[in-house]
Amino acid sequence: MKVLFTHSYFLRFDSKQFKTAMPYPPLGTLYAMAYLRENGYQVELFDTMFSFSARDIIPTIDSYQPDILISYDDGFNYLTKMCLTNMREACFEIQAYAKSKGCKVITSSSDAADHFESYLNNGADVIAIGEAEQTVLELCNSFKNNIPIDAIPGIAYQKNGVVVKTGKRSVIKDLDTLPPPAWDLLDIGPYKKMWLDAHGYFSLNFVTTRGCPYKCNWCAKPIYGNRYNSHSPENIVKEIKKWQERFGFTHVWFADDIFGLKPKWLQDFEHYIKFYNVKIRYKIQSRADLLLEEDNIKHLAESGCDMVWMGAESGSQKILDAMDKGTTVEQIYEATRLLKKHKIHVSHFLQLGYLDETIDDIKLTIKMVEDLLPDDLGISVSYPLPGTVFYEKVKDQLKQKSNWTDSDDLDLMFKNTYPKEFYKQLQRYIHKRYRRKMGQLSIKHLFVHPNRKNLKNALALIHLIPSEQIQKHRLAKIEQSVKTSL
Repeated sequence: MKVLFTHSYFLRFDSKQFKTAMPYPPLGTLYAMAYLRENGYQVELFDTMFSFSARDIIPTIDSYQPDILISYDDGFNYLTKMCLTNMREACFEIQAYAKSKGCKVITSSSDAADHFESYLNNGADVIAIGEAEQTVLELCNSFKNNIPIDAIPGIAYQKNGVVVKTGKRSVIKDLDTLPPPAWDLLDIGPYKKMWLDAHGYFSLNFVTTRGCPYKCNWCAKPIYGNRYNSHSPENIVKEIKKWQERFGFTHVWFADDIFGLKPKWLQDFEHYIKFYNVKIRYKIQSRADLLLEEDNIKHLAESGCDMVWMGAESGSQKILDAMDKGTTVEQIYEATRLLKKHKIHVSHFLQLGYLDETIDDIKLTIKMVEDLLPDDLGISVSYPLPGTVFYEKVKDQLKQKSNWTDSDDLDLMFKNTYPKEFYKQLQRYIHKRYRRKMGQLSIKHLFVHPNRKNLKNALALIHLIPSEQIQKHRLAKIEQSVKTSL
């Protein structure tokens, strides 16, 4: 049987990300393709990353004439786990066309797992829920041999007009038993070109683990469970070396929810990076408390890490505790300073608008940013994802809107201390204030390191200072209107 894989992330549908120009291939899709190919299936990929519309897949379906179409999203990329409505509607259109051509349609994504009835009503035959390589193989075998799918765990489907959801699929524990991603079936050219044109270097994505053992009550429920399963460090280094020689990338994004949690994993990773003489820079996502364990930061620096995106979230301990984050503000300060000491760039993810956040909590977050001056900021507002404790607290308010249209939507979809307009202004204000502080720092550095970056940041002050004041005035106006109405 012929199987056509695709996914539902369209870079052009997300103007913020298209402008950022940092596309990463659908890694989860490539893993699933490799797994099916290893088990005897003929597989092809239609990559929607650079497509203009869902209809771009039509010529491929018509010419390839697949027996099965599998829309398999990259569950390692946080952008696909945001369940953006632009991508959902495109997936519906792809499903419907494939169905009209007689294909069996399987869909695997975070959004489909949360809204399986909608996907089943728009062309899908079955939804694969959770870690899905084994699931899609069993489904394809069932379709090929014309046998019932009732006993397959981890799926949702319709039977006699009624939606049926089977039991949970167990996750794969030994990740090294999986075949490596089917990189050879991907057209790497457009990715490499966009990276080189926009940034002057090429970055590719890998993962070393699946799952997350932490219990942050707002975070997307982990597709790969609350267990933490790892590839061996040597396996990962050998894969990087192999594909670096073929594709010519010089940078890696490790898309793990948490990188290097397993004891001594980072130490072994550093060893194999040096043993196989791999020259690479890389960025990761991590937590303040984990970074401070063992000699983790030292091993990161020695193995080529040049950027850590830390889930700081808030400068208020009250908010961190309400999130069940499990970290302290003091750990954020200490980890940030230690990373800078080891010449590793550090960036902070910040989350505004969590339940019961007050202006005093917000001021603590702004103070933390100004005290530490991370190299970059990623500021969002609290986003309720199905399956989380946070979602259960606010779900009754999600009547008119429960998903963002794209990653720059930033619409607060539930009632909080301040209206949604306040948080949109606050996000802009913090960015302006942060960039002003960085500009002032660049003026000091300009005399010691007279480079283009410092000059650019210093010159930006000309418009940042008045712009910041405008945002501050708008914030104060909204805050006063809220106080007046109380």
